[in-house]
Amino acid sequence: MAEVTKQVSAKQLKRYAKDYENNAANRVIESAIMGVGIDKAAMDPEVVKQHSFIFSDECKQGEPTNQKKSGRCWYFAAVNSLRQIVMEKLNVESFEFSEVHLYFYDKVEKANTYLEEIIRTADRDLLDRETQLIMDSTVYDGGFWEYFVPLCKKYGLIPKSVGPESFHSADSYMFTKQMDWRLKSHAMAIRKAKAEGKDNRELRKIKDQALEEVYDICIKCLGKPVEKFTYTYRDKDKKYQRLEELTPVEFFEKYIGAEELDKRVNLISDPRDIHPHGRVLELESARSVYESAPASGLNVPIEDLAEAVLKSVKDGVPVWFACDVGKDIDRKLGILDDKLFRYNDILPKLGDFTKADRFASGYSQATHAMNITGVDLDEDGKPLYWKVENSWGDDLGKKGTFSMSHSWFLEYTYEAIVDKKYVPEKWLKGLDEEPIKLEPWDRIASSMR
Repeated sequence: MAEVTKQVSAKQLKRYAKDYENNAANRVIESAIMGVGIDKAAMDPEVVKQHSFIFSDECKQGEPTNQKKSGRCWYFAAVNSLRQIVMEKLNVESFEFSEVHLYFYDKVEKANTYLEEIIRTADRDLLDRETQLIMDSTVYDGGFWEYFVPLCKKYGLIPKSVGPESFHSADSYMFTKQMDWRLKSHAMAIRKAKAEGKDNRELRKIKDQALEEVYDICIKCLGKPVEKFTYTYRDKDKKYQRLEELTPVEFFEKYIGAEELDKRVNLISDPRDIHPHGRVLELESARSVYESAPASGLNVPIEDLAEAVLKSVKDGVPVWFACDVGKDIDRKLGILDDKLFRYNDILPKLGDFTKADRFASGYSQATHAMNITGVDLDEDGKPLYWKVENSWGDDLGKKGTFSMSHSWFLEYTYEAIVDKKYVPEKWLKGLDEEPIKLEPWDRIASSMR
């Protein structure tokens, strides 16, 4: 092999070209990829056939939902994981919570938390690593289950007909950008005031002005928040029903209840070996509601996480889970399968690249939240395929439902929310131990954001 220098040489490029031309298969593959793209050229039709979208065990679920051009997957998955409870209590075939209601308050709460973090770090150098992360994290759309729970308890939930979507809830880029613009301006004003010797009382006057501006933008883009409402519907027996004068908190407490949320635990599976299993990993700076507990999760082996999910689904309880949705997926078909594409057959072969390596390098992390609502078991009771309820509308998959192979689940799932009763006691003991505090830039932290 010729010596490789620091710079790319003409001699190197000629050698690469010669090696390419000497492999006759490259021309055929080149034509296929140029014509239909890598994924279509690499797709294995036999794997597609294996996804029948028929599952041996299924949970009750409602009609497909659609987050459209927004990053609200965590919230859609959260309310969809609870709606079967309301469907049973109201005796209806389907039900959808308002996705705008808590979206409004999530923006206000995130803005408040952001500005409090700006005040906390106002005297630090702007090049400080944590300060840079804080400065960049204003009112992003993303979030996790730990954001959802305190929002529910503080602001309640409402039916979608009472709080319908708006243009900017479904297309959030400019809405969020306008708040980001103003919040960073106020953040710099806070830092300048701190440098001038102003105390926190003065800094919070700046914060108050910023929050009023965020509130103003939220009303104009999402509509006024609901304080009380009357809800009418027809149940499965076609009987007219009317719920009179409820507040969002009253509706939440009556049809879901805080205890339903409190009995659930966030299981995470860090594929690296730097954090022990059976311990809570916590990111202090990740939260929506400032006074709430930070984002955290009980670290367990992925096999134990999968077993807890299986117990829940077999019990008829849907599971919120976070995964790396962009890997080995055909969105139109609604298939998630790590064997779906034969990339190694048409492109240079990938060497050893474990799940831990993928995560540590940043190639893979939790990017999307959905619900697991069913499973197809083999004759030994082991999962083959999982039924997944997505929030991308009914045009993708089978009317919004995806099929996920169990091997894909093991390779690309990082979190799941389950009732504690489905988790072995040996892991639950970790909830009583002091959490392991993560650095804000830890890869787990990146997923939590």
